Amino acid sequence: MKFVDEAFIDVIAGDGGNGMASFRREKFIPHGGPDGGDGGRGGSIYAEADENINTLIDYRYARIHRAQKGENGRGADCYGKGGDDLVLKMPVGTVITDAETGEAVADLARHGARALVAKGGTGGLGNLHFKSSVNRAPRQRTLGEAGEKRRVRLELRVLADVGLLGYPNAGKSTLVRAISAAKPKVADYPFTTLAPTLGVVRIDYGRSFVIADIPGLIEGAADGAGLGHQFLRHLQRTRLILHLIDIAPLDDTIDPVREARALVAELKRYDPALHAKPRWLVFNKIDLLAREEADARIRDALRRLRWNKPWYAISGIAGAGTDTLVRAIGDHLAAQHD
Repeated sequence: MKFVDEAFIDVIAGDGGNGMASFRREKFIPHGGPDGGDGGRGGSIYAEADENINTLIDYRYARIHRAQKGENGRGADCYGKGGDDLVLKMPVGTVITDAETGEAVADLARHGARALVAKGGTGGLGNLHFKSSVNRAPRQRTLGEAGEKRRVRLELRVLADVGLLGYPNAGKSTLVRAISAAKPKVADYPFTTLAPTLGVVRIDYGRSFVIADIPGLIEGAADGAGLGHQFLRHLQRTRLILHLIDIAPLDDTIDPVREARALVAELKRYDPALHAKPRWLVFNKIDLLAREEADARIRDALRRLRWNKPWYAISGIAGAGTDTLVRAIGDHLAAQHD
């Protein structure tokens, strides 16, 4: 199934039914009082999170959603039937905003969460409500209110504890395959990851976390270059970012430190709050270098980056250092809960 994480839809709630102006007419009762009923309320539109849905593809093609109108009131004190509500099922993690004003409408962060997206119109009043001692035969009635109409933006942000950040071919997908049961595509060319991948990492009995692999970023991502900028939103819910650095690039002209700085700058331009999240450096592909050379390159990178936060050296394909990394992540996440 194609992964779609953004869509725009028009939601149109049902109009309320009109009130009725009528009078009681029965044999032997020529001057019966008012008996016009109220109109029914219009149906509202709700969004509900469903863990069995993992993409917004249905809303990419079905863009207009209407709720049922309320029925008009009738005579003999008959009230119009209310319109049925419309419930739109969406993936857990969907954020809904008003496309015109940017106002936040809902954040469906858990299964079963429900939010009102468009409110149905109120039904009109029949003339029986206007009867009084000085107005025995009211002919007044009110019309039903129009249902709310709005254009909304649906944005899916995956629910992951840890997010991977790095240039194409830094080894993000390889790391996900090494520490979880997820099997993202791995190849020796850039941009093998075209959509976010989630993997569940089991630390030990009763302890696990979810890791998200997004397409690699390149310099200029905040201006639309590459693919990763389309998926940076999926890192916004994470509690920890792992910044993977390839210390053994195939091209000797590539400077991993310069790439790391450029990537952090793009992250800050995209979202300062995302830039402020806890971030660890993970030096990958140490198996491609001699131990002394790998250590020297890591020391040089740490010095040039002026890094004084946690860092780890691993080989995703060989599994070296991944156990230590996984346990450190588990301890960090557990400490945040405390």
